[in-house]
Amino acid sequence: MRSSATAATELSSKPGRNDLCPCGSGKKFKHCHGQQPSAPAVSTSGGSQEIGSLVELINQGRFGEAEHRSRALLAAHPAAGMLWKVLGVALVRQGKDPLQAMRRATEILPRDAEALANLGAELHDRGLWAEALEVLRRVLASEPGNTDALVQAADAMRGLGRAREAVALYQRALARNPRQPEAENNLGNAFLELGEPAESLACYQRAQALLPADAQIHCNLGNALRQTGRLDEALAAGRKAVALNSSLGVAYTYLGLALGALGQREEAVASYRQALALNPRDVDALNNLGNVLRDLGDRRAAVPLYRQAVEIDPRRAESHCNLGNVEFELRHTAEAVAAYRQALAVQPNYAPAHLSLGFALRQQRRPAEAEASCRAALAINPNYVEALSFLGELTADRGQFVEAEQHFRRALELNPDFAFALASIATHRKMTGADASWRESAEALVAKRLPLGHEISLRYALGKYFDDLRQYDAAFGEYRQANELTKRFGIKYNAAKLTERIDRIVRRFDAPFIRASHEHASGSEVPVFIVGMPRSGTSLAEQILASHPAVFGAGEVSFWNGAYDNFRDRDPGGETGAGLLPDLAREYLAHLSTLSGGTARVVDKMPANFMYAGLIHASLPQARIIHMRRHPLDTCLSIYFQNFFNIGPYANDLDSLAHYYGEYLRIARHWRALLPATSFLEVPYEGLIEDQEGWSRRMVEFVGLPWDPRCLDFHETNRVVITASKWQVRQKISSASAGRWRNYEAHIGPLWPLIELATSG
Repeated sequence: MRSSATAATELSSKPGRNDLCPCGSGKKFKHCHGQQPSAPAVSTSGGSQEIGSLVELINQGRFGEAEHRSRALLAAHPAAGMLWKVLGVALVRQGKDPLQAMRRATEILPRDAEALANLGAELHDRGLWAEALEVLRRVLASEPGNTDALVQAADAMRGLGRAREAVALYQRALARNPRQPEAENNLGNAFLELGEPAESLACYQRAQALLPADAQIHCNLGNALRQTGRLDEALAAGRKAVALNSSLGVAYTYLGLALGALGQREEAVASYRQALALNPRDVDALNNLGNVLRDLGDRRAAVPLYRQAVEIDPRRAESHCNLGNVEFELRHTAEAVAAYRQALAVQPNYAPAHLSLGFALRQQRRPAEAEASCRAALAINPNYVEALSFLGELTADRGQFVEAEQHFRRALELNPDFAFALASIATHRKMTGADASWRESAEALVAKRLPLGHEISLRYALGKYFDDLRQYDAAFGEYRQANELTKRFGIKYNAAKLTERIDRIVRRFDAPFIRASHEHASGSEVPVFIVGMPRSGTSLAEQILASHPAVFGAGEVSFWNGAYDNFRDRDPGGETGAGLLPDLAREYLAHLSTLSGGTARVVDKMPANFMYAGLIHASLPQARIIHMRRHPLDTCLSIYFQNFFNIGPYANDLDSLAHYYGEYLRIARHWRALLPATSFLEVPYEGLIEDQEGWSRRMVEFVGLPWDPRCLDFHETNRVVITASKWQVRQKISSASAGRWRNYEAHIGPLWPLIELATSG
């Protein structure tokens, strides 16, 4: 999952290094003993009078002269520590690099607390945390009450990821001097990093009382108010920060966070864009703008923002994780995995990256690794709501639905507004009238301004609730809203492109090509392909076959879509295609062998492979292809009613569904006429329901295996299923889903012509 929170802004008074006391007491010159003392003798310097003159130049603001005279004296007295100390201050005051001079001063004067404090402050401001902490500890060893050094050492602790130790140092500084707004502010930051927003809020409130006109403090105050659920106050604090300093980019970023939390996402976009206008390299603004654009459905616009954030700060795990999330949502799973692994390379304990990696590994059919990643996230944060919900999904994948619901309900105990856990309860069992409280919770939640994906998930779940209770008009209303909202992600169905693709496939894979391909083809009988429209019974057929001890169900193996594109691009003239087939077969079989563990048959249940049956048969003529057919209206409605992750945009519109199904029928007729009966078997879903044993035996025989009665008890088979049918394939066969379309006759006008199309061929 993702986080839209930004790091709290820092305050620093830049103390302890720009003033000098010639007596070396470490106190600022103008406060030393209440009057200017006589400068002590410095045996290695050019003399006390010269040091006093240099200090006077500093106090008069004549920094260039102080630098010039210091360098001249150092030419004669290079071991004069006081001269190096003066030079460092003169350089700082001119905005020049003082580090070399400051280091030299502490080498010569290793017990000079003032020189050490100046070096520690400079290292602190450069973010050289480890070295700064070492130097500041030396200051505190001689001056344990130095509040400037305490605050800077605490900042360094936080920079090193040691926020809890930093808290103690900030509190020591504040115990000595409670009127330090920078210490209160940065203590609040430490509490925020520790996940304690209530404690941070109290710190920011005290800091604001000390500096009521400081815009950065108002930013942090608003952030803490937002994280403690006081959203209206957070928005007011954000607006106050902008009013106090309209050129402070981070103020617009924090205002955007408050606006987004209140559901005012378009206004949040404008606020983040203003932050980026002021600072185009603001990584927080880039990430948060990307996040809110994703919430609004514009995923593609988020990609370059995350990539820019990664380029600016490659050590920022959140940016890598956000990039991975949007790549995953765009179905670029391999790219997402790479981004998550990069996030963990820079921050191994970043729980969102562990969880998101688990999502992607599950999609790649690597369930054990997916669960390991999920549990790694929970080890870091046992109350991680998103991880608890995902653990529920993984448990449901194994058919353990009661245990899965326990995980979903635990997530909801921690966050009653977590839409995905609430939706998952409805997804994984049949809803009844006893679930009225679930419906009330879901309806109350969708009444809020949720992120787009959250609302879509709940709308689909509400549709299923009403369908289960046979309230069909209400169900269709929810499904229609879910599909219309999904269209806002901006992925459009291109009917002409699909028609052209099928035209090209039909022309290329004709009888002469199939005959010519066999001399190059593999003789393997291992693969069994189950193809057809989604929701046509493909998961059921796979579960039946996978219940046979000689069969491994590999799920949906992503291979042939890319293989066809590669084949097409390498054979544009249709002259060399047959010679490409052996490589395709070898690559595919090698991939299967990594999944199956050497079983006699491996089932690849990728419905959309109906497009590529010709290429599959040409490459693997001994492989079996089972084509599942179901009533067109039941098929299309079931697609329309599912919240798919990786299906095309045709699924969200009845007219598009009708066109897609018509093209599916066209290419299915082509394969039926072209491929031999020994390789291509059509199984009617309704026939399988009516005669489970007869059709199950026929499928087992077709794939070349002896009958095994376990195939009739498919619902008891212990295996991982991640498709939308994972609950249904764990139930005994029922005829309840056949003819379901009749409940929705009033709503399915664009689909009616499919009945005639399906029966005409």
